[in-house]
Amino acid sequence: MFELGVTEAGCLAHARRKFHELWVNHDSRVAEDTLKFFIQLYEVEREVRELDPHERRRIRQAKARPVAHRLYAWLMAQRHKVPDGTATARAIDYSLGRWAALTRYLDDGDLPADNNWVENQIRPIALGRSNWLFAGSLRAGQRAAAVMSLVHSARLNGHDPYAYLRDVLERLPTHPARRIEELLPHHWQLDTATT
Repeated sequence: MFELGVTEAGCLAHARRKFHELWVNHDSRVAEDTLKFFIQLYEVEREVRELDPHERRRIRQAKARPVAHRLYAWLMAQRHKVPDGTATARAIDYSLGRWAALTRYLDDGDLPADNNWVENQIRPIALGRSNWLFAGSLRAGQRAAAVMSLVHSARLNGHDPYAYLRDVLERLPTHPARRIEELLPHHWQLDTATT
């Protein structure tokens, strides 16, 4: 995908989680000290949450970038002290191996520091996937996935999923195929003439 022009943006929450688990499960001093850097980075994110992208980027550059530099130096120093194959080494390697992606948000005020919002949106699908193993067939599973995508896309675009699906299904038989994009959730407008 990256060769097609997709730019990877890492998730600070995933990197942080590795150290949190290490601290909780092993009472790791390295993890505890590393978490203090993540706390500082998230304090900046709380400060810039409601700002426009330009201002968010400016404050990130001024406040979060120096913390990220110190975190990187800290991780590099700790990595030289930790034996390969340990849980601490794996946590550090996870962050260092993704460092460019993890810090990409510092240069782009439109990017979030983590993907928690997206994960919360897809959680119902992830939790239900074991139930959907028994959709009947591969084709039935693909159809269910398409319907769930439409329902969740409608919800994300501020529509009532029932009203969206009802309207689209009623309009579909007579709607011109060349204008089918109008019925996608991000373009859809309720046909008030029929309601």
